[in-house]
Amino acid sequence: MYVAYWILAVPLAVFYLWAGGKKAIQSQERLRPLMGWVDRTPMPVVRLLGVLEVLGAAGLMLPPLTGVAPWLAVAAAIGLALIQVGGTVVHLSRREANVIWLNLLLLVAAAATAWLATAWV
Repeated sequence: MYVAYWILAVPLAVFYLWAGGKKAIQSQERLRPLMGWVDRTPMPVVRLLGVLEVLGAAGLMLPPLTGVAPWLAVAAAIGLALIQVGGTVVHLSRREANVIWLNLLLLVAAAATAWLATAWV
């Protein structure tokens, strides 16, 4: 289960470092082409989501690598899954059914990662 965790956690962490980093530091104008929902979302909320995603990525990687507070990996994966639940709701409310597949894929990956992380907690 340890290998399976890393097979899921590494790409998930890379994705959230990229997406969260963009939300945390880029302007609304730079985010708009990729994330249309930022038009109706206050930028402090977008920044908060970005920071939470970066922290979630760190939580997936650092606790298992260091052995310090490994339960944080489970918490990080659950938090990232909850972010995707929110993302699905936002896309449904905007009638953007064509992008929900990504939210659902990330939700399933985060939930599976949380379950796999329980092996060493």
